[in-house]
Amino acid sequence: MHRGHDHDHHNGGGGLSQTAGLGHNHMVPGRRPAQWHVPHRSDAPAEEATTSQEPDLDLIEAAFVDGFRQASDPTSFLRLARVPFEVVMADGARLALLRVEVEAIADVGAVTPHLGGASFRYDPLPARMVSRRSRLRLVYFDGQGLRALSLAEVRGLSGD
Repeated sequence: MHRGHDHDHHNGGGGLSQTAGLGHNHMVPGRRPAQWHVPHRSDAPAEEATTSQEPDLDLIEAAFVDGFRQASDPTSFLRLARVPFEVVMADGARLALLRVEVEAIADVGAVTPHLGGASFRYDPLPARMVSRRSRLRLVYFDGQGLRALSLAEVRGLSGD
């Protein structure tokens, strides 16, 4: 018995298992842990659709952002990075690059939901736990409106 309850921990000896599973020591095949908080979640569908095409894309994007910020000639930097200035999409839309947006993001607080989820607790983060990151968007005009694309999406395009 431990922590007020008694049950088998599936290791044959009744002691604590070295391979505890999800939940409370229950291994459920095919089930991933539930997580209410998704760090650095982006609600932009374009970014979620391209998360795992290239293993180090996050590092490539960080290097792109650093280089773009320091470039004395941003247009030439984009050419070197093979970012198309004009492209025709699979849906037939012709896109023209208008701007590069680099957004600075800092997470300075955390929320924890109370039991039942009707309320939450807020805690400001100490300086050592503040996370900083950049979000890169390449904004194209499609003849009717703006389309913000991630670097992963742009890398999949072929320029004219």
